[in-house]
Amino acid sequence: MENRQASKTRKTNETNIELTFAIDGQGNADLTTDVPFMTHMLDLFTRHGLFDLKLTGRGDTEIDDHHTTEDMGIVLGDALKDALGDKRGIRRYGNAFVPMDDALAQVVIDLSNRPHFELRGEIPAAKVGTFDTELVEEFLWKFALESRMNLHVIVHYGTNTHHIIEAIFKALGRALDDATQLDPRVKGIPSTKGSLS
Repeated sequence: MENRQASKTRKTNETNIELTFAIDGQGNADLTTDVPFMTHMLDLFTRHGLFDLKLTGRGDTEIDDHHTTEDMGIVLGDALKDALGDKRGIRRYGNAFVPMDDALAQVVIDLSNRPHFELRGEIPAAKVGTFDTELVEEFLWKFALESRMNLHVIVHYGTNTHHIIEAIFKALGRALDDATQLDPRVKGIPSTKGSLS
């Protein structure tokens, strides 16, 4: 199997993000960020997707968590795109439902090179601890854009905001694992266009 991984760095006046992402991992997460809630969510994403992710994310969190969270989505998406290469032999589509106590989330992915993001359903509270929950959408949109995936997130129901977001990130990991799997029945690139890059 080819080595499907990539390392990326993004340094700006607002953030410094460094990561290495491996698609064919064991669920190992080595995460150091200034946004503890996102550290927790990325740990769940990595473990449930059976990826390996080493990430250091620092930023101007004295202002708020926006720039760091957004830039982590940008860099992770860029690394995923590079790690996938020409996408030869992948399943391309992924779908996962994950319950978390009162919450049920679904994530559906197409690694199509046609970036799009939809979030349907409610994230009830504006904050979990000190974290602004609107940043979940910001992270997911930038992740989808930079990886050039079609990403649909559906919150079917739930009342506890932490549980809802946790279900989303677990489902994201599992759906992406599904979509990135190599299928021996797939000959070449799974597109009638002949290209997904």
